[in-house]
Amino acid sequence: MIKQMRQGYPLPFLKRIFNVSSSSYYAWLNRKPSKRALEDARLEIEIKAAHKRTQETCGPERLQKDMSEHGIKTGVCRIRRIRKKLNIRCKQVKKFKATTNSSHNLPVAENILEQNFAVNEPNKAWVSDITYIPTGEGWLYLAGHKDLCTGEVVGYAMSNRMNRALVCQSLFRAVALKRPPKGLINHSDRGSQYCSLDYQKLIKQFGMKASMSRKGNCYDNAPIESFWGTLKQELVHHRKYRTRHEAVQDITEYIEIFYNRQRKQKRLGYLSPAAYEKQFYEKRLSA
Repeated sequence: MIKQMRQGYPLPFLKRIFNVSSSSYYAWLNRKPSKRALEDARLEIEIKAAHKRTQETCGPERLQKDMSEHGIKTGVCRIRRIRKKLNIRCKQVKKFKATTNSSHNLPVAENILEQNFAVNEPNKAWVSDITYIPTGEGWLYLAGHKDLCTGEVVGYAMSNRMNRALVCQSLFRAVALKRPPKGLINHSDRGSQYCSLDYQKLIKQFGMKASMSRKGNCYDNAPIESFWGTLKQELVHHRKYRTRHEAVQDITEYIEIFYNRQRKQKRLGYLSPAAYEKQFYEKRLSA
């Protein structure tokens, strides 16, 4: 009702309905906005900017951390209230289906990882999988390796073919970047690409331990499935790629710049994977 009054109800009407005096009406009409109202107006702008800056992926808690890093201090409840007022919501997750084919006669490794995703040191356990991206030229296949401690996508490769060369290239890139010590657990599903002799030869060459999910159990490889969901929810489902090259550029930028270095994760204390890894080794050096 107050909002309607400000929009111009005539004084005679207000006198009749609310018994408002002329002096009270004009005093109220000319009253300056309160300090809190001014702060809310400023926060609306800051929240819109942060929502855009984080690619519309953050809930109130992660949004608060981002705003704090940009010098804006405010409570989560206030952010939640203003987001609701502005009808700001995160991009929604869409369910994902498996792509690799486990119907083959190649040797299968045992499940060493056994859903033990709580790894407390980088380069101790990686998980890997393949997903697909639609483009105007056909499917683009994406293989990735993710570190269970930092959440970083340590290696990835894209191609118009979903074959063993794709997963081998992803693994090569991960090893070239991180130079992991021997004994790292390299977990994947039972897809023919991961069971191939070429891929398993690389696993042995790098001194890694092969681990594979149980047949038909997507939960055994949940962390990398979760990343695929995030990638599609925050990027791919909002794009229409004309060419594979266009998709490769967009996905590379998302992984290298946004996901690994900017996107904060609650599990990591609201740090990005790169910042978390840096903090981990700084603490180790100072210990």
